[in-house]
Amino acid sequence: MALNLHSPTEIKAISFLETSKSNHNLNLLKLQGGLALKRKANGVVYGKRIHCSVQGPPPAWPGWAVVEPDRKTWDGPKPISIVGSTGSIGTQTLDIVAENPDKFRVVALAAGSNVTLLADQVKTFKPQLVAVRNESLVDELKEALVDAEHKPEIIPGEQGVIEVARHPDAVTVVTGIVGCAGLKPTHKVKILPADSEHSAIFQCIQGLPEGALRRIILTASGGAFRDWPVDKLKEVKVADALKHPNWNMGKKITVDSATLFNKGLEVIEAHYLYGSEYDDIEIVIHPQSIIHSMVETQDSSVLAQLGWPDMRLPILYTLSWPDRIYCSEITWPRLDLCKLGSLTFKAPDNVKYPSMDLAYAAGRAGGTMTGVLSAANEKAVELFIDEKINYLDIFKVVELTCDKHEAELVSSPSLEEIIHYDLWARRYAASFQPSAGLSPVLV
Repeated sequence: MALNLHSPTEIKAISFLETSKSNHNLNLLKLQGGLALKRKANGVVYGKRIHCSVQGPPPAWPGWAVVEPDRKTWDGPKPISIVGSTGSIGTQTLDIVAENPDKFRVVALAAGSNVTLLADQVKTFKPQLVAVRNESLVDELKEALVDAEHKPEIIPGEQGVIEVARHPDAVTVVTGIVGCAGLKPTHKVKILPADSEHSAIFQCIQGLPEGALRRIILTASGGAFRDWPVDKLKEVKVADALKHPNWNMGKKITVDSATLFNKGLEVIEAHYLYGSEYDDIEIVIHPQSIIHSMVETQDSSVLAQLGWPDMRLPILYTLSWPDRIYCSEITWPRLDLCKLGSLTFKAPDNVKYPSMDLAYAAGRAGGTMTGVLSAANEKAVELFIDEKINYLDIFKVVELTCDKHEAELVSSPSLEEIIHYDLWARRYAASFQPSAGLSPVLV
């Protein structure tokens, strides 16, 4: 059922940043006429400007990456653990391990509820430790492994996922689970980006001196509806949103690509990973998905990373960094630009993709607002996939959840506060019910 939101144009302009209320912990400079939003695209400024009054956190990679002198070494294949082994990222990581047994070996696996696939992975890769987040499925997993030659230790629940992430033998942990669920297992660790866009940026900034990065350009495929007229979006069905033109991904991220929430979240991630201001992070639609992202340096040079749309490439780079592993042309076709012919680009449509303004606004608000945005979107996408709301309702649910959270925003949250508001946002987003008007009714 729908929330009766007929068109993206009916979503009001980012209300949670246009208020001038002073009874909250937003930590933003007050501008005359209230707080507002600024986002740039192709030199055009949308809306009014907003400034953060506090210095943001230092970037994860301030322009270069240095191999630490005390880096852990090992004999033979690099030992890795995978959190989310049965998902899209996890299965593709295991594809890489299977093709490069002399380079990588699996010591621990964690999955949610796909016990059948997890049991097959255990039999193939023989990890020392396995975790099942859904504790009720532990007996089923044990039954599936009765005839297995190798039987690993099994730890159920969230604690098991944490133990997989901190397995003492693992040099690298690949995290492929959505949202806040991946926070506890990997809190306060050094990270390398495995997402294709952030891997591209990471590769492009290798060797840049400090302060050389001027602008980040995130490329987006445009998703399933990049060629749809806006007025047709009210007719979208779940099956339509899951038809990604370029990538083979899980349902959640495929819907995020259709709404462009994935790109909005990547804008926020780029801010924290690379220390760029939001005014210096832009989105461009690139239908071919060959250029995975670009960076502009201070002297206006633009560096890009290109490759076929295959998530195994950025995962492989993350696993092997700082090294580069030779890939067979049979399983890893080399990019042929002449065969490809042409690459095209266009500015994203804010009316078709209101997620962009929501994400930029949440990013500028900072603190717990970014987590609330992510959690509300995750729940809204779940409701859409379950056919409880319509496609356009995703934007409205996220906006109203962020709007509600403004009064309680925490600028410098603890881990406990991040998790608390993540759970709150999911409950709040899930509580919307269909109504006769444009505004959802809360239970």
